[in-house]
Amino acid sequence: MADQSYCHRLQHDMYFLTSTSRLNEQVVDKIVLQLNRVYPQILTNEEAEKFRNPKASLHTRLSDLLKHLQKKGDRHCQEFYRALQINAEQLFNDLPSRKILKTPDPTEIDTDKEQYMLNDRGPVFFLACFSVAAGLALFWYCCNSETQAIGRARRILGFSPIIIGRHVRNICMLYLEDIPRN
Repeated sequence: MADQSYCHRLQHDMYFLTSTSRLNEQVVDKIVLQLNRVYPQILTNEEAEKFRNPKASLHTRLSDLLKHLQKKGDRHCQEFYRALQINAEQLFNDLPSRKILKTPDPTEIDTDKEQYMLNDRGPVFFLACFSVAAGLALFWYCCNSETQAIGRARRILGFSPIIIGRHVRNICMLYLEDIPRN
């Protein structure tokens, strides 16, 4: 869509622009006047009067104006978009052709977005999960009745105030001391 001419874009946006209550009478008049006054002149005085005629409905005048501009060529359509941007910027930004120009190629992978989605919890979350997994593995190893590694586990937990918090270490040490009593 980025390579298409302003005429193709205008054809694509025509339904959006002519639908009810998108453009009001005053904005259309301002656009027509701007197209009439710009140099080189896009609309002649007669054409401007025709597209500002209050006897015709707004929908008809706007449709005729857009068709007329498409027949005149790309430069005329470009000036219409410029006038629309000046007089109705919010509507200009909401145009379907503008949204297509803003969105990237749907087949292209957005690596920044993908990286954010995969790493949105950060390194602390990873370390917390790893610590829980390591703690569960150590707990399972120590509680296995086939192994006699309780003494070694006490030594490891006794020297691990840096690895796990003091409160967690104390709970684990109390549990390891209770195991031989049972």
